Amino acid sequence: MKKYLKIPVLIGLFYIANTTFCLGQIVDFNRNNPYKKVFVDTDNFGASYLDILGEAVDKVEIDTIRFSMLNDLAYYWHTRNLITALNFTEKGLKLTREKKDVLWEGRFKITQGAILLRMEKLDSALQVLKDASLMVRETDLPLLYTQLGYVFERKGELDNAANYALEAMKIGEKRKDKRAIAMAFSDLSNIFWKQSKFEKGLEYGLKSTKLFEERGINDLDYDFTLYVLGNNYLGLNRYKEALNAYKHAISIGERYGFYNNLSDIYISLVDLYFYMNELEEAEKAGENALKYAELLDNNFMVMRAYLSIGKLQNLQGQYSSAIASLLKSIEIATVDFGDKFYLSQAYELLGKAYAYSHNYKDAYAAFAKYDTLKNEIFNAEADQRISLIQTEFDLAQKEDTIELQGIKIKRQGAWQTLITIFLVILLIVLIILYKTFENNKKKSALLIKQNEEKEFLLKEIHHRVKNNLGVVSSLLALQSEGIDDPKVIDIMQKSQNRVYSMSMIHQKLYIGKDLATVEMKDYFINLGNHILDSFGASDRISLSYPMGNIEIDVDTAIPLGLIVNELLTNALKYAFPDKRKGQIIICLQNNGSNLLLLNVSDNGVGLTNDDNKGTGFGTKLIELLMQQLDGTMKITNSKGTSVSFEFIIGK
Repeated sequence: MKKYLKIPVLIGLFYIANTTFCLGQIVDFNRNNPYKKVFVDTDNFGASYLDILGEAVDKVEIDTIRFSMLNDLAYYWHTRNLITALNFTEKGLKLTREKKDVLWEGRFKITQGAILLRMEKLDSALQVLKDASLMVRETDLPLLYTQLGYVFERKGELDNAANYALEAMKIGEKRKDKRAIAMAFSDLSNIFWKQSKFEKGLEYGLKSTKLFEERGINDLDYDFTLYVLGNNYLGLNRYKEALNAYKHAISIGERYGFYNNLSDIYISLVDLYFYMNELEEAEKAGENALKYAELLDNNFMVMRAYLSIGKLQNLQGQYSSAIASLLKSIEIATVDFGDKFYLSQAYELLGKAYAYSHNYKDAYAAFAKYDTLKNEIFNAEADQRISLIQTEFDLAQKEDTIELQGIKIKRQGAWQTLITIFLVILLIVLIILYKTFENNKKKSALLIKQNEEKEFLLKEIHHRVKNNLGVVSSLLALQSEGIDDPKVIDIMQKSQNRVYSMSMIHQKLYIGKDLATVEMKDYFINLGNHILDSFGASDRISLSYPMGNIEIDVDTAIPLGLIVNELLTNALKYAFPDKRKGQIIICLQNNGSNLLLLNVSDNGVGLTNDDNKGTGFGTKLIELLMQQLDGTMKITNSKGTSVSFEFIIGK
């Protein structure tokens, strides 16, 4: 027992959840505008939307929002139950009259006309709609003209119906209202289908569906247009495309509860399934058509449902059943039945059923009635007027197209003129840029040539300075040969090495690629080797240079070279007495912030009092050079002597 109770409970919970979701989608009193207008602002809801609107409408305090909800209730209830729809309309009319709101009264009258039309009260519907036309705004006229077109279509006056469709089209185009234009194309498609002009009907139907799909809202009119599109496909024997259109329309109709559209679609499916030789599906379609017509309580739809069933029975050879169904259809239509198109079909099919049953007397009477009704609908004058309307419409569209083409041509001409002007300006700019480029190229070539000449001259200067210093060094060497005093010879040798250290700087500059800097590691190696050779100590003293490649500007390199020269000379003279073997390390490092660290160390005997027996000129020279570099010096006497210098590059 509990197992069977679960199913209705779950269904109930699902219904509550779905209703709550839809309520939030459509009505939310926490918003400034609590009502999202159905099929305009949103279509994200199911068939329960009318129940939701019905529960919420009396809670709304703002008149215009309440009127909008009431009008939507009235209009969309007419797709399910005409009496309920009429009750909501009368309630809306009463409220608008009390509030003296003429605009909304007119809008409720449009809805009232749509309901009266489907209740077969065509004359009353026509009068109500004409009254409404004096009360509403231009934005409401496309819907009003659509309903007027339906009235005249039901009366069999297809030319007047086409006129109203074209009037709705004009307003839609004027206001750029896609929905209004789509509805006008839909109505024209339906009218041409009734005239069996299926190609034209299909053309307008496709235009209508395209506009509805661009709008992105599934509504009653889009659903109806898919039905009309399917009818035209069916008329052209394009069964697969017709079935697709009908199935799409059914999915929308079932989602939102559009009983009238569903009945229409199943009526057409009766024919389609028969032509596709699916007789069982055709019979089911007839049953569904009658089911939705009776749910709607609409004699027009019930009459047409029996008509479709009678037609199927005729095609199946069940003539007695067909006669009963068709007589039922005609009986429901009554004397006041306005739609002569479907009534004529009923008499035509009845005549055939009687003829196949060999009841020729009744067949003759039915065919006579059919001819009378057909002539009233499809007389030559009406057909000519519709053709004229179609021609005028096509001509107007062609004129609009020609006008649009003219505007496009003018725009293209303007664009071409602008492009031509732009191209001329661009050409002038390019010429100027080319001339500028050529001038700059010449200037650059001249500057390069001048730079090469200057570079050559600078190298030549460095070369000559180096040569001159070499001459000075040679002179000092020659002068030393004629001197016997060891002190003087020592002084001459030191001076010679100092001159050599400077000449090497200039040599590096003129043989190198950069005239502004000197690579110090290679310079120290050459300087060290020269000094070792001059003292004859290459076989017992080794020099090492644990440093990377560092490039230093000339103004810094010359003092550094002289300092290293003095320190190497002192180390070779005093650090390794008695021709001891040893090692001297020269290291120059850059710590990354323009701070240079120079260290010259040896593993000799260290500093002793005997080291002061020289002239002291070397020490003074080092101090002067350090002042020039604005650096600091530190001497360490442990396991030899280490002299460190610290200074900032370019200071």
